Amino acid sequence: MPSPRPPRSWWPDAALLAGFVALTLALWAGWFLGVDAAVLHWVDAHRPPPLDRLAGWGNYLGQGGVLTGVAAVLALGLAGWRRSVRPVLPVVAAFASTFASLTVVKDLTRRPAPHAAIAHPERFGLGGVSYPSGHLVNSIVWYGVLVLLLVPWLSPGVRRVVRVVPPVVLSVTTVYLGFHWVTDTVAGIVLGLVLDRLMRRIPWRLPGGLNPALRCTIGQRRGGCG
Repeated sequence: MPSPRPPRSWWPDAALLAGFVALTLALWAGWFLGVDAAVLHWVDAHRPPPLDRLAGWGNYLGQGGVLTGVAAVLALGLAGWRRSVRPVLPVVAAFASTFASLTVVKDLTRRPAPHAAIAHPERFGLGGVSYPSGHLVNSIVWYGVLVLLLVPWLSPGVRRVVRVVPPVVLSVTTVYLGFHWVTDTVAGIVLGLVLDRLMRRIPWRLPGGLNPALRCTIGQRRGGCG
């Protein structure tokens, strides 16, 4: 199975990771909390029912359980077709990396959700699992896995749409609906990109490339099958 071209440089990975750590420490020290509160107050005052429903539908794009299930079913189907366990490995790696990273960071920061019924819910350490946004992490990692599994059948343009549109939509809906602080969403994007870049560096390709049946199918579409 051909996989998307891996990132060439580690510098963006290091910069993203450093940015995530810096943002986390800054929030722990109390920076940007005013921005979070101001954004929440604005969206709470500008959420008419039609937009609320529309944003709610868009927010389903980041359901981790659904994305995991879809990717698992697809991977198992490909594994049976190719008679190889290799298509399942990216799903296992994605689940392990998202679960471990989100669990550790959420347990350490313990940030309440924006509408938690406590004083100053924007602060860390008060009990909660808001930071970082799991919806954003899941959308970046899991849609990347879906593209990886479906890459023989997707054009480059479609791959970009699948990888980019869900995180963009969720970066708006999670904040607009008041489900996450804006810095939760920023942190989720950054952490998701770190994990996605790591996933893209792993050589998932099946030995020998595409299996003969798929190679023949593609060859027929291009005018021949040898």
